[in-house]
Amino acid sequence: MPEAPEMQVVAEFLQSRLTGEIARTVEVLKPIVRSLPHEMVEDAVGRRFESVERRGKFLLLGMSGGRQVVINPKLTGGLQYCPAKQRVQKRTCVRFGLDGNMDLRYTDDRQMGQFYYVPAEDLGRVPGLMEQGPDVLDDFSFREFQERLRAFHGEIKGVLTRGRVVSGIGNAYADEILFEARVYPFKRRKALSSDELRRIYDCSRRVALDSIEALRERMGDRIDHKARDFLKIHSRKGQPCPRCGRPITELRANQRITSYCRACQPGMLLKN
Repeated sequence: MPEAPEMQVVAEFLQSRLTGEIARTVEVLKPIVRSLPHEMVEDAVGRRFESVERRGKFLLLGMSGGRQVVINPKLTGGLQYCPAKQRVQKRTCVRFGLDGNMDLRYTDDRQMGQFYYVPAEDLGRVPGLMEQGPDVLDDFSFREFQERLRAFHGEIKGVLTRGRVVSGIGNAYADEILFEARVYPFKRRKALSSDELRRIYDCSRRVALDSIEALRERMGDRIDHKARDFLKIHSRKGQPCPRCGRPITELRANQRITSYCRACQPGMLLKN
C-alpha cells in the first residue's frame, strides 16, 4: 500500500512532468472511476493538468475548469507515467493520453483503490478525504497530537493507521515509527506514557522524511516501482533487529502483518 512517503515522491515527479499537459484522450478500461456529476471520459478530454497535490495517502490532480482527479491507491493501486507505445498491462484501469506520446495510467490489480473525478467544490464528497488528520509532514504541535489522540482508546498501531490523528501513515511505516520510538505496537493508547507519546510524535515525521529521501533515489522515473528494501523492521521476519540483533517478530492480524522487535519493543499481546 503506498503511504505518504511513496505518494510524496510520486507527487513531486508528476508535478514536474504532468503540470501543463493536456489530456488528449481518456480511456476507462475497468469500472473503477466514480464521477460526480460529470462522466470523466466525455468531460476530461481537452482539459489541462494544472496542479498536483498530496493529502495523506490521496493524490489530487487539478485540471482546468475546476475539475479534480482524486486517487487513493489503497492496497493494490499505482500510477505509471510512460511512453504511449508501452504495453498496456491487464491491471490498467484508466489511461490518459498526453502530448509527446506519453501516458498517465492508473493500475490496480484488485480494483481496491478509490478513483474519483469531481468538481473542486465537491471534494468533500470523496469518502475519507476530508476526515483525515494533519499530514505526517505537517508542522503540527505535540499538544495537538496529544489532543487528537484522546478520542481513541485502541492499540496504538491501529490508531496511527486510521488517519484521523495523523494522515499518511499505513501499515509499513507505522511499524517503522513504532520501532524507532521503541513502543510496543499493540499497547493501548491509554497505557502510553507521555515520554512514549513524545517519541512517537518525534519519530513520525523523521521516519517519513528519511523514507522520502531513500525513495527518491530508488524510484527515480519509475513511480510504479515499489521500493522498501531500506525499511528496518517491516516484513523482515526472523532477520536480526538492526538495534539489538534479536530476531524480528511478525504477527498477522486483521488482514495485515505487524513486524516488531520483542526486545526493543517489549509488551504483552493480551495485557496491554
